[in-house]
Amino acid sequence: MNFNLITIKPGLKLFLAIIVATGLMAEGYGQTKAYLRVNQLGYLSADEKEALIFSQAPFRGRVQLLRASDDKVMMELKPERRRTSNWGKFDYYYTLNFSSWTEPGEYYLQTGKTLDASDTFTIGPEAYGHHQETLLTFMRQQRCGYNPTLDMVCHEKDGRSFYGPMPDSTYVDLSGGWHDAGDQLKYLITGSYATAHMLLAFELYPEKFADQYNVLGQPGSNGIPDVLDEAKWGLDWIHKMHATPEMLFHQVADDRDHRGFKIPNQDNSDYGWGENSYRTAYVATGKPQGLGQYKSQATGLANLAGRSAAAMAIAARIWEEHLDDPIYAAKCRKAAISLYRLGREHEGYQQGNSYGAPYRYNEDTWADDMEWGAAELFALTGEKTYLDQAKAYALMSSNEDAWTVRDSAAHYQRYPFINMGHFALHRHVDQDFKEILEGYYQEGIDYTLKRAGQNPFHIGVPFIWCSNNLLTSLVTQIILYEKMSGDRQYGHFLATQRDWLFGRNPWGTSMFTGLPEEGEVPDDVHTSVFVMLGIKVPGGLVDGPIYRSIHDSLLGLTLNDPDEFAHLQNDHVVYQDDVGDYSTNEPTMDGTAGAILMMAHFGMEKDPGTQEKIND
Repeated sequence: MNFNLITIKPGLKLFLAIIVATGLMAEGYGQTKAYLRVNQLGYLSADEKEALIFSQAPFRGRVQLLRASDDKVMMELKPERRRTSNWGKFDYYYTLNFSSWTEPGEYYLQTGKTLDASDTFTIGPEAYGHHQETLLTFMRQQRCGYNPTLDMVCHEKDGRSFYGPMPDSTYVDLSGGWHDAGDQLKYLITGSYATAHMLLAFELYPEKFADQYNVLGQPGSNGIPDVLDEAKWGLDWIHKMHATPEMLFHQVADDRDHRGFKIPNQDNSDYGWGENSYRTAYVATGKPQGLGQYKSQATGLANLAGRSAAAMAIAARIWEEHLDDPIYAAKCRKAAISLYRLGREHEGYQQGNSYGAPYRYNEDTWADDMEWGAAELFALTGEKTYLDQAKAYALMSSNEDAWTVRDSAAHYQRYPFINMGHFALHRHVDQDFKEILEGYYQEGIDYTLKRAGQNPFHIGVPFIWCSNNLLTSLVTQIILYEKMSGDRQYGHFLATQRDWLFGRNPWGTSMFTGLPEEGEVPDDVHTSVFVMLGIKVPGGLVDGPIYRSIHDSLLGLTLNDPDEFAHLQNDHVVYQDDVGDYSTNEPTMDGTAGAILMMAHFGMEKDPGTQEKIND
């Protein structure tokens, strides 16, 4: 309607001018822009399927579900207002539930009047397919030593030891492992968890993993599932880090690495032996360390020894039972026993070391890791002493080590972000103890569920640094709780946490590079491979949004380009797809590895709801 061509009373003209200027035009006259948010990757047929729509004015009308192949309307959805506190940008949020639609295919949502449309998404088993393999693509990019993505060898001179029983600067062979994130440091803190997580994912979903690469990460089948090839890259490095029964290295390099972006085999960092040469290697002592201005805190090394022992114990079973390799299985068994004993002798935690910056991995928990190690060793050996100790560590850790029942934590303070020990122990104990372990998981789920009820996106994590790692861990905890208990009451909560990661968030972006292939995904990521070589590697989980109060206080954070999400940012949480934002847009090795179980779970041919309770 052209209002200039008709006569309008002055009072009505003023009224119309106001509502047009403020975007408050009602349905039928036009409407302010509505933003539709969906899981771009898609939904399994039996999933809870809930999209979100938000705007700066009330939304009145229907939303249609259309088939992408012919734009045919399949359903009409009535938005349901979410009455929760908002995050300071948009005032009106509505959910759109289309769980009843189960027919596989490609679809999108569209508003009936203004024709605002969502991204296209899949319904059916193809939504997740084999994307756990996509995550392994990113893991191969992170390899140190021989890097198959770049077909180059880097950091061959790792490293020169400090704090060990040998003289400082003694050479030890610690080549291998993974670069931690966009930087090129290597941590046992994260490497041990990534290795153990991949091995557990294989044990739970062995049929889901393909064999398309060899042990070096090069294309070509070698008779071993690729997830085990990748896990062995971590196992081999842990063996080097624990070269003798009494010694455990925990870190190679430090923040002297942070001298801008660089190709791995042209590392300009200088640790005292010139650029692209030897790097510092730290021995875990259980005492504070630091060669520069800043010192870490430490009380022991059981966190590292316990979960490294868990990884080795799982590996011993897999290489014996699945790969018919008793020699490597025996090597892992021996290491598992040795590592666990080292943890018993030095209970406490070892943190990451920094040199010239105040940021480090602040892990200060360890009983959860010893529980995991003891439970896996009992499963491996059948020795009751390990079972008794695992139960004692479980009661010691309870939820004291969990971020899930807290509203904040320091960077990596409550790491790993899920206590895998509770799940590993569950099948070995009596019913009363099973219920205790289930209760620990459920308490954390309930606490995060309560937090989720206070925001329009129904998200249960605090937005501290690496919030996406918390979120994939929460998803994993719900999955494992369902397996332990058979309790399916958290299905809707599980779906909304997963969906956030693939676009049901304020920015409408996936948090994984290249997933989905044609979707809104992290593009300008904080990695040298992208910045220096223009290579976009799919499957990497970026750090994710953080509280604005944290974001605005970080040192050296500047944007290279105008913020493409500026019109969607709010005063509560920030995410920016820019190489300059190392806090939200840097993909991490352990975050990606920690999402593999989740992806394998949803990639099953059958919906997760068909899984039976696992007690034995």
